[in-house]
Amino acid sequence: MCWRSVRYLEGMDARARIDQLREELRAHNHRYYVLAEPSISDKEFDVLLKELADLEAAHPEFDDQSSPTRRVGGDLTDKFEKVAHRSPMLSLSNSYNAEEVAQWAERVQAGLPDEAVEFALELKYDGVAIALWYEGGALVRALTRGDGATGEDVRTNVATIRSLPLKLNDGAPDPLEIRGEIFFPWPGFEALNESRREAGEPEFANPRNTAAGTLKLQDSSVVATRPLDCMIYNVDAETMRALGVTSHSEAVRKAAEWGFKTPQGRALDVVKSVDEIMAAVAHWERARHDLDFAIDGLVVKVNRYDQQRRLGMTAKSPRWAIAYKFETEQATTKLKSVEFQVGRTGAVTPVAYLEEVLLCGTKVKRASLHNADQIAKLGLREGDMVVVEKGGEIIPKIVGVDASSASAADLFSPSIDFPSTCPECDTGLVRKEGEAQHYCPNNATCPAQVRGRINHFISRKAMNVDGLGKETVTQLVEAGLIRDVADLYSLRAEELLPLERMAQKSVDNLLAGLQKSKSVPFERVLFGLGIRHVGETVAKHLARSLVRLEAFKTATVEELMALEEIGPIVAESVVDQFLDETFLAMLDRLVAAGLQTEAVIQEPVGNALEGEVVVVSGVFETMSRDEAKAAVTNHGGRLVGSISSKTTLVLAGENMGPSKLQKAEKLGIPLVDEKTFLARLGLSE
Repeated sequence: MCWRSVRYLEGMDARARIDQLREELRAHNHRYYVLAEPSISDKEFDVLLKELADLEAAHPEFDDQSSPTRRVGGDLTDKFEKVAHRSPMLSLSNSYNAEEVAQWAERVQAGLPDEAVEFALELKYDGVAIALWYEGGALVRALTRGDGATGEDVRTNVATIRSLPLKLNDGAPDPLEIRGEIFFPWPGFEALNESRREAGEPEFANPRNTAAGTLKLQDSSVVATRPLDCMIYNVDAETMRALGVTSHSEAVRKAAEWGFKTPQGRALDVVKSVDEIMAAVAHWERARHDLDFAIDGLVVKVNRYDQQRRLGMTAKSPRWAIAYKFETEQATTKLKSVEFQVGRTGAVTPVAYLEEVLLCGTKVKRASLHNADQIAKLGLREGDMVVVEKGGEIIPKIVGVDASSASAADLFSPSIDFPSTCPECDTGLVRKEGEAQHYCPNNATCPAQVRGRINHFISRKAMNVDGLGKETVTQLVEAGLIRDVADLYSLRAEELLPLERMAQKSVDNLLAGLQKSKSVPFERVLFGLGIRHVGETVAKHLARSLVRLEAFKTATVEELMALEEIGPIVAESVVDQFLDETFLAMLDRLVAAGLQTEAVIQEPVGNALEGEVVVVSGVFETMSRDEAKAAVTNHGGRLVGSISSKTTLVLAGENMGPSKLQKAEKLGIPLVDEKTFLARLGLSE
């Protein structure tokens, strides 16, 4: 426990200090992430958070799922529970022009004859809809839209979003259902893509899809590293009417008092005519480029709840709301050339180079062409005037050729054909069945793949080698000094000093960086090896499950699939990689160089489960699922995520999934309840 905790505990009991810290930290979180008015420094916040974490660790009896310490994630799941929505999450009808909005407004007025109608205008956030359930003021569920009737509960991941309250302010109704949009702000999204570029990983296409994928990640600690945000746009109408709130705009303002981030200023406006609606549309079509998050239109709602109720719903959408969708922005420009880039896995990606054009407020010089099928579909030629679209994409894409602007001379321009051989090493390309991309199979000596693998290996999230960048890697490969990552550890000063831009200090820094990287943990070494489909999180799970590098050489697909987080694609990729003789020879040289080849695993506190292969499923009365999993490994058991013939024991809590139960019964695997499990570990009272 830190010294601050000791000092405070002299004057008050632990529970009082924990409660005080939680309230302080919640208030600071709200001021920082919702109001953008921080009142303490990041360092001061971290000190308070550390004190709370220490106190909670020393007093687990005061555990609270809504504590600010839960923001960092750490929960793992192999399945998100499907839960029925309390009321359907319907989609909105879409409109694309003033005429359609006017027709909708006429239908609204026809349904409310002789009544004045106000319209609430909101931004249409380009993200993922979420339904949030609070009980006792605490967040208990967070459901995705799903099919509209049933969603998946992703609470453990949503709890990492710092602008979203885990505990509501006083005065909030209980229970409460409230809905909003989870989105990925541009600055955080661009930083994430930058880190993926550094690691040699493919960039994510757009914030919307990345937000959706992030919410379905099985490791909430990874979700916590991605700065998702949430904006509230709908409060349960029945709840609000019981509080005397009569309109949507008033309800959203009320939600801000309970701790939610809500639209402010013109982002939540109330107007009285179609002309005012279209004026707002015109404003936001321009102003959206100044926002730090993506929107794809405006949502128009009848403001008063009593009028909404009388207008009612269709089978698919409410009659009292409509979405105005902005047109996807396009521009026409000349295609100068197409370059075929080879990645570290051998994947060949076509990139179009364009005459510079302004699109969505940014200057565009490049566009994605995705694959050979897309090029063939477009029938591209050098010099074509092409239509470029951005929408929610970071990298623009070519969606067509503007035939009206092509001249007769264009017909004689060379066509853009996907190469049959690798542009770097001239090896014949292959296309695997069921995949859209072509690959260069010459992974051993293709210069682009060699450079790509080495750049990935030295990247920040892998070996993090100081003093070695991409330009230097290219220089070393071209000089013939390195052909694979193991060659890095054989470099000598006398080889490096004659190279251009290699002074004594640069050489010393490079060699020191390589020496320092030998202490990088095994899980990052494994990630740095660049095995296809083995990202940072998967590498961590594999390293902690198999522990030693030698274990990978004999692991089977079935054994790997029995591990937490590992599916057939990853398992087959790992097994194939460790059957490659060239790869194994390189590993031997890395081992000889002194890299870490064994994961540091906390020693078990007991051996009651030694030899057992355990699946944990369901909800428990005296411990969280994470604590149950920790108890398995702390007492010598091997934890796996799915039931197979190798499973020897299932710790079954309440609400265990029926499919797991049936599989365990079919395979004859014993099930133990919480009480029996704790008794076996000697932990029962």
